[in-house]
Amino acid sequence: MDYGYSILMGIFSAAILLYAGLMAVTKSYRILPARATQSVKPKDEKRYVAQLAKAVAAAALSPAVSALTGIWNVIAALIVLVVSGIFFIWLGTRIMRKVQ
Repeated sequence: MDYGYSILMGIFSAAILLYAGLMAVTKSYRILPARATQSVKPKDEKRYVAQLAKAVAAAALSPAVSALTGIWNVIAALIVLVVSGIFFIWLGTRIMRKVQ
């Protein structure tokens, strides 16, 4: 069997989760990209970054679930990626509503 898709999605998910963890630990507003810091001026920067870390971690779960599904079937993994991507982005928007 070819596990290339699962390995690639696993690495991608791990990298995004690592970034979310770094945001959650440091709670530094400066860790965000320059465009994001210029366009969003939150009242409480630490709380905003903590909530954003949760939303990013939720979005990173989509490729992780897809990688696990890809071990058995790549077509099913692509379907899972799209459906779980929609769900986790929706969940991330619900998380970010609490901070704005």
